[in-house]
Amino acid sequence: MFGSKSNKPQNRIDCLIGAGTTIEGNITFSGGLRVDGHVHGNVLATEDEPGTLVLSEQARIEGEIRVSHVVINGTVLGPVYAAEYMELQAKANVTGDVCYRTIEIQLGAVVQGRLIYQPEAKSGKVVSLKPSYAD
Repeated sequence: MFGSKSNKPQNRIDCLIGAGTTIEGNITFSGGLRVDGHVHGNVLATEDEPGTLVLSEQARIEGEIRVSHVVINGTVLGPVYAAEYMELQAKANVTGDVCYRTIEIQLGAVVQGRLIYQPEAKSGKVVSLKPSYAD
């Protein structure tokens, strides 16, 4: 209710990279992205916009992932940065460091790297609150 819009994961998928598809290069997106194919490059959510990435069991990403919300059930070779929430499902296999604020790991998920907790970042957009009473 009082959180910023980046706290809400996307409930819909705006783009799909289908099984059998290979992308060479970086991807920048906003909204929801589902990957069933292979990506050789970084996958980044647009700055200051919520982005949800879903990797299916057959998906493979070789590169850095930097999003607000991510659900992984495939293979990732590279670091993963989830600003808000990360879910590693049973078939997830991540080789690289995992940075998260909230994480859920299902039985069977594999991480070959460090799990690094990222506390809520201090924003430069701090609004000071004044008391409602007069001094």
